[in-house]
Amino acid sequence: MPVAIKFENISKQYRLGTIGTGTISHDLNRWWHIIRGKEDPYLKVGSENDRTVKADSDYVWALRDITFNVEKGDVVGIIGKNGAGKSTLLKILSRVTRPTTGDIKAHGRIASLLEVGTGFHPEMTGRENIYLNGAIMGMTKPEIARKLDEIVAFAGIEKYIDTPSKRYSSGMIVRLGFAIAAHLDPEILVVDEVLAVGDAEFQKKAIGKMQDVSKGEGRTVLFVSHNMGAVRNLCKTGVILKNGSVAYSGMVKDAVDYYLENNAENINVVFVNMEPETTDIKKMELSNNNNDSKNVFCFEESITVNFDITIKEEFISSLYLGVTVADRQERKIFNKNISLKDFISKGGNYRLQMIIPHFFLVPNHYVVSACLHIPNQKFVGTRSCAASFIVEDTSDQYFMYQGVDLGCVNANCEWKIIKGII
Repeated sequence: MPVAIKFENISKQYRLGTIGTGTISHDLNRWWHIIRGKEDPYLKVGSENDRTVKADSDYVWALRDITFNVEKGDVVGIIGKNGAGKSTLLKILSRVTRPTTGDIKAHGRIASLLEVGTGFHPEMTGRENIYLNGAIMGMTKPEIARKLDEIVAFAGIEKYIDTPSKRYSSGMIVRLGFAIAAHLDPEILVVDEVLAVGDAEFQKKAIGKMQDVSKGEGRTVLFVSHNMGAVRNLCKTGVILKNGSVAYSGMVKDAVDYYLENNAENINVVFVNMEPETTDIKKMELSNNNNDSKNVFCFEESITVNFDITIKEEFISSLYLGVTVADRQERKIFNKNISLKDFISKGGNYRLQMIIPHFFLVPNHYVVSACLHIPNQKFVGTRSCAASFIVEDTSDQYFMYQGVDLGCVNANCEWKIIKGII
């Protein structure tokens, strides 16, 4: 298969807390080395991109020596924790920013949907923004006009298409932005984790469109998501980034398994960059019945999933917390939805606990997803595959069945012997 995108030793360095290199002396130092034909002195310094560790340098490598190829017509899932470098890589591909070292060779027109509102002028109407985005992508006005009705219909915002986009909700902007990117015939479609802003109906429609673009039209798709189910179903191959480097590259099933197995330390997940008073899930934590944080549980242990949430008064009467537990085979084990008004009477910060009983989940790897939502209307906050844990076989029930699919749960069935039937 011909190569659509070639990443060659891509690295990106930033100076912490500043724009650019931060000081005139650093810029002069770089310039002096360059005119003498010497290497940039700051390429030899810089710490690894690990947001959990205090930096030992003013410089950090957001990406370091990224090398891989994407074949034409392939759908590649870019997987990794928050801060792993996924969005930085896509911004370099989309030419939003330049790499510090390395080069990307892309064959074909690229359409990108990286962040909510990227490329939209707030004072322009939705219709005008379609023409603006199309022109940026190199489309002629007649070409855009031919696709206009199809774009508007897909976005589902006909009523507001001639309204300035500054009055759009974030979900409406995502709808229109994705519709533009997917319908203007790009050879390469780049989609970051923006679909999580949309409602369930639009997410399903968008994933269906990406499948059509890749399978039906033979175009290349790079898809960043924390939803492992969507990645597994949509993508053919997967690339896992960890601390700015490629940790794994291969078939998507193997990549997802690798990611889940190697991120089982996610026992205390804090979601950053959230406004303090915003209604959302702020933290998830796994613990045992002694409140010890852990992610590996014995078969005979109960598992407590803690949810730290902030909720505004206006949402209490209608908001639900939905929790899904799935195994490494992407089988949904169970889903629970609770009405918050049954537990909360006023706005504020709360911790809710869900206790999974002992002897219930068979030995396996599991992931927990959660969302705050108004049923059949909208999602207020979504956390897909946010925490993971392992149930180990510490009993005498399963040791003789190594390598056997044990199903999903250990059913607590009642057994009886009835005499005299035969």
